[in-house]
Amino acid sequence: MTVILELQNVRKAFGAVVVADDQSWTLQEGEALGVLGPNGAGKTSMFNLVTGTLSPDGGRVRFAGQDITKWPAAKRCRAGLARSFQVPQPFSGMTIYENTYVAATQGAGLSGREAEALCLDVLERTGLLPKANVMAGRLTLLERKRLELSRAMCAKPKVLLLDEIAGGLTEDECQSLIGTINALRETGISIVWIEHVVHALMAVVDRLIVIDFGRKIAEGEPRAIMESKEVKEIYLGIEADA
Repeated sequence: MTVILELQNVRKAFGAVVVADDQSWTLQEGEALGVLGPNGAGKTSMFNLVTGTLSPDGGRVRFAGQDITKWPAAKRCRAGLARSFQVPQPFSGMTIYENTYVAATQGAGLSGREAEALCLDVLERTGLLPKANVMAGRLTLLERKRLELSRAMCAKPKVLLLDEIAGGLTEDECQSLIGTINALRETGISIVWIEHVVHALMAVVDRLIVIDFGRKIAEGEPRAIMESKEVKEIYLGIEADA
């Protein structure tokens, strides 16, 4: 398999607060990578470093064989890196369709019928097509989460970064979202998913990494990671036997 995204010894600190501590990991084409860690561990900051809204103090970010460490966020998006946000940020005064059209034109650089066709296809995949003309400010939490996903998909990503997209959903809503994400995986997109809803991650990802205080402390097969001493002690708060 080919590596599509790689962090190489990435470091970032705000004074004494370290959000990325010599962090290194890779993502393969078509792979889904889950990211676990307690609040404040640096998970969202890691996404900001990948997408270019934060610049690292050291190390490199590589994407599709290129060093993109100094690329601005807009260039990274056009190249195929798209993300959702932990708190949905729709244009509430626009319809669902208009929100996705902005992503298709500004994120993917499309126009006219090509942008329209992409938006309609994505909205069908995410279950929002029947509400395409509904104002985004009137959506339920699940619908806002689906719109976040739709907007990211309309940027035509090669790598999709999901930030706690299952948070706050009911169990039925969560299962519905899992089905949508698994269906998107079948298109060949690579995914990095930060999530506290562990069973959602376990239903999708191929591999897990665990981050604490900006440092990667564990990596591997999901079930093995969840049984590891480090995860039980640091992430789950369970004191493991020596």
